[in-house]
Amino acid sequence: MKKLLNSLFITSPDVYLTLNGENIVVKKEEERIGRVPLHNLEAIYTFGYSGASPSLMGACAEKNISLVFLTKNGRFLARVIGESRGNVVLRKVQYRISDNEELSTAIAKNFIIGKVYNNKWILERMTRDYSLRIDVAMFKDVSKSLSETILKVRNVTDLGLLRGYEGQAAILYNKVFDQMILQQKEDFFFKERNRRPPLDNVNAMLSFAYTLLANDVAAALEGIGLDAYVGFLHRDRPGRVSLALDLMEELRGVYADRFVLSLINKKVVNKSDFVTKENGAVIMSEEARKKFLKAWQEKKQEKITHPFLGEKIPWGLVPHVQSMLLARFLRGDLDEYPPFLWK
Repeated sequence: MKKLLNSLFITSPDVYLTLNGENIVVKKEEERIGRVPLHNLEAIYTFGYSGASPSLMGACAEKNISLVFLTKNGRFLARVIGESRGNVVLRKVQYRISDNEELSTAIAKNFIIGKVYNNKWILERMTRDYSLRIDVAMFKDVSKSLSETILKVRNVTDLGLLRGYEGQAAILYNKVFDQMILQQKEDFFFKERNRRPPLDNVNAMLSFAYTLLANDVAAALEGIGLDAYVGFLHRDRPGRVSLALDLMEELRGVYADRFVLSLINKKVVNKSDFVTKENGAVIMSEEARKKFLKAWQEKKQEKITHPFLGEKIPWGLVPHVQSMLLARFLRGDLDEYPPFLWK
């Protein structure tokens, strides 16, 4: 149980939530393990299947507290809300900004600053920890170029130009990605990013990781009351969770890429976990996906100090915190959206 930004996160999957007076009570097998006043809460997130009492749902609806249900793996199930009030206003602001490219750019550039900054520090850590196994001069040169890109992005006012800077940064980062694969080099290599379909083992894993991350971020956005399908950097396209793709940009490298690299370098996966189809597409075996998902859920439980809040939280809550910060910015409670800056 963790309280962040007036939101309560119940991460244990086998608890039941009830109401006692003006308090939410958390029970596990009839034992009371937590009690929190409702009066200063904006939202309650519960990961699991045990549920909540009708009286608590009613109290949350009456007090305009969102009660969000997710699976223990973070998939969005439902959100219980009362009268349409704050969330409608929030979504109207989101739609209005999305329709204006200049306003969209002002938000989208922070997603990209977060992405480029985090990728830069992934490379800096590699030069610190594995200086004898990589081309340090090349890594330092790319890191310097990424710093220059961040300065350009800070001043950008055009969405097309922002996409151009993001593409240039991605090319630079991908140029040294293969060197971060330290083990099983014959079977795991990275020449370029390819998808639909992925054509090698590394790209197959990256595509799967990005899909999982997009689902996690979309669930977090839905939980906070934002429309995951209406983005600022990624424009509207039927069936595409554009805002989730926006928000996950800053987490792609620091979360998904590093996760994939760890599975390869720790030899959790090997060449037998992949199948090449007749059209050249490479897919993960069923057993490999199970290993991948198990490790993904374990990664989400690891603790990290959130750079903006200064509090220790599980990695799995980072998309939820960033969604809340984005919502707070859209409501006018923050002057600027603070991207997730890892170091």
